[in-house]
Amino acid sequence: MTRTTVRVYARDPISEAGVTSALRPRPEVRVVGPDDPEAPEVVLVVVDVFDDETMNSLRFLRRNGEARVILVASQLDDRVLVDAVECGVVGLLRRSEATVDRLLSAITAAAAGEGTVPPDLLGRLLDQVGRLQRTVLDPRGITFSGLASREVEVLKLVADGWDTAQIAKELCYSERTVKNVLHDVTTRLQLRNRSHAVAYAVREGLI
Repeated sequence: MTRTTVRVYARDPISEAGVTSALRPRPEVRVVGPDDPEAPEVVLVVVDVFDDETMNSLRFLRRNGEARVILVASQLDDRVLVDAVECGVVGLLRRSEATVDRLLSAITAAAAGEGTVPPDLLGRLLDQVGRLQRTVLDPRGITFSGLASREVEVLKLVADGWDTAQIAKELCYSERTVKNVLHDVTTRLQLRNRSHAVAYAVREGLI
């Protein structure tokens, strides 16, 4: 059995110790502490209130590691759902429902790149995603991949080996426009160069 390394973070030491003690005997996971040299695959953030401090902690975890984050909070509503997803959380559990088995299920899902959301919030999340696509992204020609349609067109031609002048002629753009499109993509998505941008588009299934 492959054991998932897990770090438990809670604002109060009693909660952190309690969750750690509950998980430590289970063979599916290995709980690591803050001083452990092995980086965790999953971080459990346990809080009572989802406030600015919680958001800052979640953003810090997203910026400073590859671990997937699960939020366990006393109160979860639409606002918390949206803010948590924005902060990079992949799993959400209410503290009142966070049995050891449910925690392990969420940890396993997170390690596999899957998400966990309470059933009553899932429908609301899908409604908000649809509303975002209809009212914000569609009018701007942007997809959830973060690329506009003309950016996808340019990347497809780059992937085919076309140079800037050829792309500009094919799409009836100026060469400066083509260069600006590629610069915008690489800067916005923090990609290194054109080749990296093409690799991103391939990975996202865009080309």
